[in-house]
Amino acid sequence: MKSFYIGNLEIKLPVIQGGMGVGISLSGLASAVANEGGVGVISCAGLGLLYPELSTDYFKNSILGLREELRKAKEKTRGVIGVNIMVALSNFSDMVRTAIAEKADIIFSGAGLPLDLPSYLDNESTTKLVPIVSSSRAAGLICEKWKHNYNYLPDAIVVEGPKAGGHLGYKNNQIGDESYSLEHIVPEVVRVVKKYEDENHCQIPVIAAGGLHTGKDIYRLMNLGAAAVQMGSIFVTTEECDASLAFKQTYIDASEKDIEIITSPVGMPGRAISGEFIKSVKSGRERPSRCSFHCIRTCDYTKSPYCIIKALYNAAKGNMKKGYAFAGANAFLAKKITTVKETIDLLKLEFQKAVKKEGKKNKK
Repeated sequence: MKSFYIGNLEIKLPVIQGGMGVGISLSGLASAVANEGGVGVISCAGLGLLYPELSTDYFKNSILGLREELRKAKEKTRGVIGVNIMVALSNFSDMVRTAIAEKADIIFSGAGLPLDLPSYLDNESTTKLVPIVSSSRAAGLICEKWKHNYNYLPDAIVVEGPKAGGHLGYKNNQIGDESYSLEHIVPEVVRVVKKYEDENHCQIPVIAAGGLHTGKDIYRLMNLGAAAVQMGSIFVTTEECDASLAFKQTYIDASEKDIEIITSPVGMPGRAISGEFIKSVKSGRERPSRCSFHCIRTCDYTKSPYCIIKALYNAAKGNMKKGYAFAGANAFLAKKITTVKETIDLLKLEFQKAVKKEGKKNKK
């Protein structure tokens, strides 16, 4: 696995740990991945719930909570730490400003098109900006808008396929369609990005994401033009993951048929592990009576099947009767709790085996 650059940041291990909220990837997991040479990513979704003691205001707690998580991460690592900030968050602007002010190395932003993200930078900013897209069209649109409006191009682009966990940037009928698979969309995004690289004499590495679980997967996507991969689910079942043991055990106990597409209050389909709570949602027993946080811009609690932030918070804390686990399509492959180092060592070994196998094939 070769190192690569995001702006002037050298990433020695071409693996970005996906941002997972609420409370799944915080400073504990992010710093462990960063210490192995990858990019550790803190999810800022729901941070106000995780730091209730700081004030009585959810949005203020979110700002203070992000500051605290970045401080903790920097104490534990000298590696690269990013923050995942969903465009759909009501406090998107607060989280972006806080991440930049606290000198997070990278902002990853999806769940919508972050068309104005460069507007938050100033001459002193060092934070790199990486949008998350699901198509070459979205990649091209962001490059065009950022270049025209801010004379700025993405420092990298994450292209997330339909096998990802959590919220998906696809319609339900596209999720199982092979024409939307990473094998199709990664080369398309690489071609679109190359045009901007050539015109502006810069590098915009493409990072493949969604359902990737092995070193063999990494090798396959790099052969398609990806400079790196983003992986989330494989890090859930690590000791360093910030989620509860009960949450991690949900992954270990899951079979392939337990992973399903659900309807999210965010307005997107999502991939999660089925359980008691999801069954209760389907029966209509979880409808919220009020909105305590208005955490998502597009969420109307009068029409929502449940409160997503409470469900994800409950799950992260281990109350699986009142919440559920988002998960990638291959999350069921997890068999035990391991460490981040052991997980990455296995990825390296699998990658090396894939390289050797390809080499033998080419000699024939």
